[in-house]
Amino acid sequence: MFPILPDEMLIDAYRNALRLQLDREFVRMLRAEIRRRKLTLPERQLC
Repeated sequence: MFPILPDEMLIDAYRNALRLQLDREFVRMLRAEIRRRKLTLPERQLC
């Protein structure tokens, strides 16, 4: 889905998408790619 995006940038994109309350489908796609790569899913941070 996001083959060129490095792992760290994928995690940053996910965190920012949550923080900015972007489209749920986009957040879901990022989360699915994080899981596909077997990365640790970051916790939602309440600010």
